[in-house]
Amino acid sequence: MTDQAIIERIVGNEADMAYRRRVQTIFDWLEPTDGDMIIDGGCGRGFYLRFIRHTCNAELTGIELDQPIIEKAREALAGFAGITLVNGSLLSLPLSDGRYNKAILSEVLEHVPDDVGALKEIARVLRPGGLIAITVPNANYPFWWDPINKTLETIFKTHISHGFFAGIWANHVRLYTESELQGVVRAAGLEIVEERRFTHHCFPFIHNIVYGFGKTVLEAGMLPKGMAAVADRHTIDETKKKGFNPVSIGLRVFEWFDRRNVMNEKPGRSTVNLCILARKVE
Repeated sequence: MTDQAIIERIVGNEADMAYRRRVQTIFDWLEPTDGDMIIDGGCGRGFYLRFIRHTCNAELTGIELDQPIIEKAREALAGFAGITLVNGSLLSLPLSDGRYNKAILSEVLEHVPDDVGALKEIARVLRPGGLIAITVPNANYPFWWDPINKTLETIFKTHISHGFFAGIWANHVRLYTESELQGVVRAAGLEIVEERRFTHHCFPFIHNIVYGFGKTVLEAGMLPKGMAAVADRHTIDETKKKGFNPVSIGLRVFEWFDRRNVMNEKPGRSTVNLCILARKVE
């Protein structure tokens, strides 16, 4: 099976259409291969690490500050060789200079108080010419992705950051405009190689449905086994979306709304994500 076919299978059951494009973008830009040394900063539950392991035998390191979350990653990745998980801060990596040639920072910088400092620290552990695939939430996000916060921001200049209704702002220090993200990357001494922005059309309230409700009930063990298997990102099975499973039906509805989206929208258009491929200057 080709890498592209594996990636399509990996995201085939994914309800978050923006996440599908983030995975595709990271694989497009970094092209993981045997012999790579890749660090995933803010690796969370280890989804990217597992996806990469399905395509190649790169040496992988995941960094995660949240102890309970990294324990979930250790449980999910148990038995996979060549993956090291470290409980630590992006602002002070317990790693040597110039160790890696590729890095992932996906939906991470918006959580970090010192985003420039975090980027500089990732750059420190990269070799000259090393690549960093960065994705962040767009401050100019589509209304229907998170109508509650978009309305609050527009009318009252505020937003909800925590809880069920947090939406795109969930536990985030900031969202980014295109110029702000570019500025942070350049302030860290990095070169911008390529940019993408994607996911304009979306099912109404999808962020609240997928993360506020879906993720909560999945992690609480409240979904029946068949539905949980479809919703679990760690389970890679090309047959999961078939049939009349309610989660599978929901996925097909989300995909119908997503059908007009492209991998790179025009600058200035409202999108869920902004992405930059950055390079450490040689």
